[in-house]
Amino acid sequence: KRLEKELAEAKKALALSGGGSGGDAAGSADEEVGGVAFSGQVLEGLNPKELRPLLDETKQRLGSGVAAIVAVNDGKASIAAAVTDDLTNRFSAVDLVRAGVAALGGKGGGGRPDMAQGGGPDGAKAADAIAAVKGVIG
Repeated sequence: KRLEKELAEAKKALALSGGGSGGDAAGSADEEVGGVAFSGQVLEGLNPKELRPLLDETKQRLGSGVAAIVAVNDGKASIAAAVTDDLTNRFSAVDLVRAGVAALGGKGGGGRPDMAQGGGPDGAKAADAIAAVKGVIG
């Protein structure tokens, strides 16, 4: 139990430091998409329950912007997106997640305008899911 907790903390710390995987298409660097700050990450082996707290921290770091994280576990992917409160009149996290879920071969996804989550069976398409979210923004 202790080791599992330590591993989860280490993965979370890695995510927050910007160390994700996924190549250029889904690098973890903050960037600007359509005039909006965007942070997109693909993380292997991250517990999907960790997505929400990670996104909250990313939103605080961005101040104003959109964040999306895809967690890949056993070939399946979970995606979550967050929109800072000042941008929820322009973007809905639900729409962003649904675009990502479609790229992952899933259906649906839901939540609130500021935070939403979904998943799909094709974890190999994680970078495509981040690209799909970017496509909705810009």
